[in-house]
Amino acid sequence: MHLSVSKLLKHLLFNFFRFHVAGDGGGGGLEITPEIQAVIDAAVADATSGLKTKNSELLGDQKKLKDSLKAFEGIDPSAMRELMAKLENDDEAKLIAAGKLSEVIDKRTEKLRTASERAVQEANDKVAAAEKRASAFQGRVLDDTIRAAASTAGLHPHAIEDALFRGRSMFSLDESGKAVQLDDGGQVVLGKDGKTPFAPAEWLESMKEAAPHWFPTGSAGSGGGNGGGPKFADGNKKITRAQFDSLPPAEKASVGRDPKVTITD
Repeated sequence: MHLSVSKLLKHLLFNFFRFHVAGDGGGGGLEITPEIQAVIDAAVADATSGLKTKNSELLGDQKKLKDSLKAFEGIDPSAMRELMAKLENDDEAKLIAAGKLSEVIDKRTEKLRTASERAVQEANDKVAAAEKRASAFQGRVLDDTIRAAASTAGLHPHAIEDALFRGRSMFSLDESGKAVQLDDGGQVVLGKDGKTPFAPAEWLESMKEAAPHWFPTGSAGSGGGNGGGPKFADGNKKITRAQFDSLPPAEKASVGRDPKVTITD
């Protein structure tokens, strides 16, 4: 038999008045029968069942929270908040969060490619600059070599520039820094002895016949006699029209500018 809480209270009050007010029962006190005790136990259980359920839920939630916090053991909360704030403003983080991982990879690849191309370009620029400096240095060394050979051969000062102009197209420096002539196959041309390279000194010696006007009187070979080469008389230089016409353009310009040169017909 089950009684509600209100019925239980009515029953208890009835027994209270019965034994204490009406004197029924001879002052033996309120009797808690098994039936009443069952009703009391049922009422208590019903009243506290909700609390027990809620308590179990809270204990379960607390355990879950503790388990979740274990993953963050040793992590500085302040540092984590700063990191999260940074990630919120980070483009890559936003793309990753949006599931656009391929875009992140493409951007990083492009960044690496750009950096690589920049590094290659900088390296090429340095190589080009070094080659330019080396070429300029080699040009000066070659010019100095030709000038020294011209001085030894006795070239007239007015012919130096012509000799340099022609010599630059004929000679280049080898690995040891010596001026040599190369054939069409890139092989070193040998001189008269067939052993040593053809050098500016030997070339300028041969020019006494090919360009006698480069040399003062007495220094030219067979071309310095009556063979038609430039001649000097009383400080004046002479060259025939035929000789002048056979000169290369640069030499023509040099001879034409020299006021001491006389062109004869």
